[in-house]
Amino acid sequence: MKGILFVLSGPSGTGKGTVCDELIKRGCGVSLSVSMTTRECREGETPGVTYHYVTKDEFKRNIENGEMLEYAQYGENYYGTPRSSVEEKLSEGMDVLLEIEPQGALQVKRKFPEAVLVFLVPPSMSELKRRLITRGREGEDEIDKRIETARWELTQAEKYNVHIVNDTLDECVDRVIEYFDEKRAERKKIEELINEKV
Repeated sequence: MKGILFVLSGPSGTGKGTVCDELIKRGCGVSLSVSMTTRECREGETPGVTYHYVTKDEFKRNIENGEMLEYAQYGENYYGTPRSSVEEKLSEGMDVLLEIEPQGALQVKRKFPEAVLVFLVPPSMSELKRRLITRGREGEDEIDKRIETARWELTQAEKYNVHIVNDTLDECVDRVIEYFDEKRAERKKIEELINEKV
């Protein structure tokens, strides 16, 4: 059978990247899909590992050719997931993990209704703001915009399969792995029923 497409999503500042890094470190059996972006490569990032860095013209061509599984524009830059690599891994039976913003996650759900969507929830809005300030990437106005966006994104949480609060990192990662294992067990049961001789 095909692999499972897992999508880890949630408002900016909920710790999606940190949780994904920990999931990969623990070897939880998923292949992390590398997103594409038009923004500049930052210090400490590795092309092809952190992101596939492309020009705006290249990105727009991919959109026009139907090659993006999902995409969104934030500020001046585009972010998205190339479709072919995800479909290839799934067809080989590999489970794939996407770490994307809610806008993109809901696009994936429309194209792949069988995708399993995990919504990371911040412990509180004040903690979310603290995390955004601490990472030091945005000014005060941009942080306020991200908080307002987060309020809207939280209204979309009901469209996800499960909600997990990212309060303590280890507990959050444990819960995500537990949920992944539950979905794999369900898939295995279905495979057994399909192959059962009666």
